[in-house]
Amino acid sequence: MGRGKPYVFVVLSAVAALLLSPVPAQAAPWEPPNMMAVPPQVPEAIDGVVPPAPYPKVDPIPQRAQAPGFDKTTLQLRNAILPDPVGDPMFDRWPSKASLAGQKNGDLIAQRDVTGTAGIVVTAPITRARLIKFRSTDALDQPIFATATVIEPRAAWDGPGPRPILVNNLPIDSLGAACTSGVTLAHGFGITTGATDLIPPTTQLALARGYTVIIPDHQGPRMAYAEPNLAGHIILDSIRAAGNLDHARFGESRVAMTGYSGGAIASNGAAKLLGGYAPDLVGRMVGAAYGGVPADFHMLVGSMNANLATGLFHAATLGIAREQPSILPMANHFAQWLATSPLKNVCIIPEALAGQTFFPMQLMSNDPDPFHSPAAEQIYKVTKMAGKKAEVPLYIYNGAQEFWIPAQAARNLYHEQCRLGANATYREVFGEHVIAAVTGYPEALTWLDARLRGIPATSECPRH
Repeated sequence: MGRGKPYVFVVLSAVAALLLSPVPAQAAPWEPPNMMAVPPQVPEAIDGVVPPAPYPKVDPIPQRAQAPGFDKTTLQLRNAILPDPVGDPMFDRWPSKASLAGQKNGDLIAQRDVTGTAGIVVTAPITRARLIKFRSTDALDQPIFATATVIEPRAAWDGPGPRPILVNNLPIDSLGAACTSGVTLAHGFGITTGATDLIPPTTQLALARGYTVIIPDHQGPRMAYAEPNLAGHIILDSIRAAGNLDHARFGESRVAMTGYSGGAIASNGAAKLLGGYAPDLVGRMVGAAYGGVPADFHMLVGSMNANLATGLFHAATLGIAREQPSILPMANHFAQWLATSPLKNVCIIPEALAGQTFFPMQLMSNDPDPFHSPAAEQIYKVTKMAGKKAEVPLYIYNGAQEFWIPAQAARNLYHEQCRLGANATYREVFGEHVIAAVTGYPEALTWLDARLRGIPATSECPRH
């Protein structure tokens, strides 16, 4: 094919080739068709017609895009796919490498009072809200900064002990830096504000019960949507940072955390990393309740690729690639055009609407069988975090009728944690992903409230 033919014609032809090609012999018999390979001529045809993306090949590599063990070409692409700045140094400015190296995880870098804007956003009476910037660690164990908002309620705490803390891990599920929760809390409502910042009303209910609420920007400064190791580090360091902000108020309290969907990815990451990454917090963490958890990314390929969920699936893949650059050499020219375009700044609603394209991920790779590649297998491994015991009581719930985030993955997670000796409870509730967020919500909050009031969790793991 010549370069003069329209890109869309080539891509549509490739889609037809994908749909008509036979399932390759190496594919596992249980895998759905949307995980199969395409004929090797397809990626060759796409790169033969679509020219390389014209992103800047910066040299030297900026600090935010650096990573050990990767060549300059990969890091130049990594820099180009990172989100644009928001215009606020709290979210944009990286401390020097020397400064970060001299700090411990959770050490404060900066703070700002955001009571005026945060009070309007959370629509609940508060006494104070502070945006904090602190040292953390990325998915490759490199020092980074992170942000979170600490919100103090106006309601009194009438339970035992000091006022407890609920860490609300919102489903940010976005690629643009302006879409993160901290930006809305610091600057007010805007076009980038996610509906999931307010629905369900976990922050409001927690404040009404007298809890302090911490809302971490758990996707980090690179907006690495769906990367659980990074998210877990940031969540745990946000608790440390709050203690460093005011030890008397936040340094001794009981702590629980919650999240749904993308927030469950983050909560699950924090729960599994707690014992190894933040053993100093184990004695304070009393519970983690999360639902609709995407616990197995290999399974998600079959449930989300090339259907109405494919927009979120592509966004999550790009988000993971921002923290795991080993994926980037697999991106074909078409994928590089998309990932370096203004689409790298989109929020959750445009991502969801992109599912109407039904666009298969195979057409964005220079490997005709990307889902069985060594790079993919490595990502499945690092995101599943198999074998890590949660050193905090767990309450896991999932919709029985889920078709995008199958309940089987949540069941497997529960059984894994039981085998490892964790304190765990599992509920399968009525509904698919959206309905289950509602039907599973009341019992999850009741369970969390009991933990924060000092009532120990009783494990429902079967006894062997």
